[in-house]
Amino acid sequence: MAEYYVYFLASRPGGAIYVGVTNDIIRRVHEHKSGAVKGHTKRYNLDTLVYFESYPDIRDALQREKNIKHWPRVWKTRLIAAQNPEWRDLYAEIAR
Repeated sequence: MAEYYVYFLASRPGGAIYVGVTNDIIRRVHEHKSGAVKGHTKRYNLDTLVYFESYPDIRDALQREKNIKHWPRVWKTRLIAAQNPEWRDLYAEIAR
């Protein structure tokens, strides 16, 4: 069964936030960290995985991403802080 992920990257605690969706979170975050993904995340050094959710259906993940992208910034930061108050990089924990 496939899994799909909605994930947040941040530049630093309280800094810029990027919301994305992927079917391979380890690969995708590695691409962001290595600079292989051009655009917003590379330009603003958004490479710290601070939050993610998993979904069994891509449609649910895409809808969640779309909804979150329309949220005010404070809602996103509260969601991160509720699960990851130190804004630590979760990539090290999941990429083992």
